[in-house]
Amino acid sequence: MPTVFADVKNLLSELVTNYRSRVDYLAIRLEKSEGTSIMLRGEKVETLSEGLSIGGQVRACYKGGWGISSFNELSTLSERVEEAITAARIVGDEETILAPIKPLQDVCQLPLTGTDPRQVPLAQKKALCDRYNQLLKDFAPCITTSSVRYGDATQCVIIATSEGTLIEQSWVDMEMRFAATARNGEIMQTGRETTGSRKAYEDLTELDKQVCGAAQRAVDALSLPVVKGGIYTVVIDPILTGLFVHEAFGHLSEADMAYENPDLLETMSMGRRFGPKELQIFDGAAPVGHRGSYFYDDEGTPATTTQLIKDGVLVGRLHSRETAGKLGEEPTGNARCLSYHYPPIVRMTNTWIERGTTPVADLFKDIKEGVYARNWLGGMTNGEMFTFSAGEAWMIRDGKLAEPVRDVTLSGNVFKTLADIEGIGDDFYWDESGGCGKAGQSGLPVGCGGPSLRIKDVVVGGET
Repeated sequence: MPTVFADVKNLLSELVTNYRSRVDYLAIRLEKSEGTSIMLRGEKVETLSEGLSIGGQVRACYKGGWGISSFNELSTLSERVEEAITAARIVGDEETILAPIKPLQDVCQLPLTGTDPRQVPLAQKKALCDRYNQLLKDFAPCITTSSVRYGDATQCVIIATSEGTLIEQSWVDMEMRFAATARNGEIMQTGRETTGSRKAYEDLTELDKQVCGAAQRAVDALSLPVVKGGIYTVVIDPILTGLFVHEAFGHLSEADMAYENPDLLETMSMGRRFGPKELQIFDGAAPVGHRGSYFYDDEGTPATTTQLIKDGVLVGRLHSRETAGKLGEEPTGNARCLSYHYPPIVRMTNTWIERGTTPVADLFKDIKEGVYARNWLGGMTNGEMFTFSAGEAWMIRDGKLAEPVRDVTLSGNVFKTLADIEGIGDDFYWDESGGCGKAGQSGLPVGCGGPSLRIKDVVVGGET
C-alpha cells in the first residue's frame, strides 16, 4: 500500500474512471483498521491482542445485478475490478435503480475530545481491565464468575465511485463490557454493564461505579422473589426504551426488510398511525458524538437525521441508494458495512424516541399493580414480536414503587406496544453500549436513546 494516501486516491480514481463505461455503477472502498482486543474471564486471559488490517472491496452494478470482490493487495486491484464487473454482468438482467446523490470530494475525521486509544500502551489497557475484573471478583463471596471485555478500533476509509465521489473518512470506536454471576445453591443471577465511546479513552477509565453496579445487581437478585407472570401496566427506563426502539421498531424501519417483503411493506405503509400523538421517533448519523455518528455512509451518502414516526404516524424509513431508488424515496445515508469483507446494507445509526412532557413521577400515578423495569440483560426479536429481559425490576403498587423482583421479561407485538404507550417521560438518556447485528455483520456500533415510557397491557414473564 502506498505510504501517501494521495497516491492511493489517485489510483482508485483512475481505476473507476477507466472501468466505469462497462457497468452502470462502480465503487471501490479501501479500509485501514487497527485495534485492540482484551478478554478476561475469571483468572484467565482469553484474548490479548493488537492488530492491523488493510484491505478493500470493489462493488459493480450492471442491469440491477451486483458483483463484489474483496482484496488485500493493491497490486491485484485491477484484477479484482475485473472480477466484480464480470460477476455483475453475468447476474444483471433488469434495471439499475440507484437514488441519485451529489458527487462529493471530502476529507473528514470524527473529532476526539480526549486521548486516542492508539496512544495508550497495551499494558495500560490490560491493567485497566485487571482493575475492573478485580472489582467484580472481590465484590462478594457469592460472585462465582466475572468477565471483562475491552475493544478499540480505528478505521480510515476511502470511497471512490464512478460518479465522481472521492471521500476519506476516519474515526475511533471503543467499548467495554462487564458481567458478574452470583450463585446461592441452585440459584444463579447475572448482572451486566456495557458502555462505549467515539470521543476519548478517558470515557472508559472511571467506570468503577458501573462495574460494581453490575455485581450488586447479581448479588441482590439472589434473594429476590420471582415476579408473578401476567399482563401489567409497565414503566420502563430510558435504557430499555432505547433497546426497544432499536430492536423492536428500528429493524422494521430498514427499507431492505420492507421492499423484500410485500406484507411488511404494506404494514409499514406511510401515513399509518402506530402510536399516540406525542410519539416521535428518529434515526440519524448526523447528531455529533454518538457511536452511530459519521459524516458519510459506506456509499458516500451524507449523514442525515430521518424522522420515522411523527406525531404517532409513520413518515419515514431508512435507506441505501438502492432501496431508496426502488421505493421512490430519498436516500438517508444508512448504508453501512462492518468492514471490507461485507457489502454495505441498510443499518440503523443512532435511533431514539424524543423526550416527552410527562414528569417521570407522574408515569406511576394510578397504577394499582404494575412493574417498573430498568436496564437490560438480553433480548430477541422475531419480526413484529419481541422479548426483553430487564436488568432490574420492582413492583408498582398504588402508584408507588414496592418490592424488587427478578426474572422479569417483557414480551409483545411492537405495533400493539407502540399503540399502548400511555405516557412519555420528560427525561432522556443516550445509551452508547450498542453493537448491532444483521446479515452476519455483528457488532456494528450504534447509539440508542429515549425517555421513560408507560405502556399498558404488557406481557410480563415470571412464575405463574
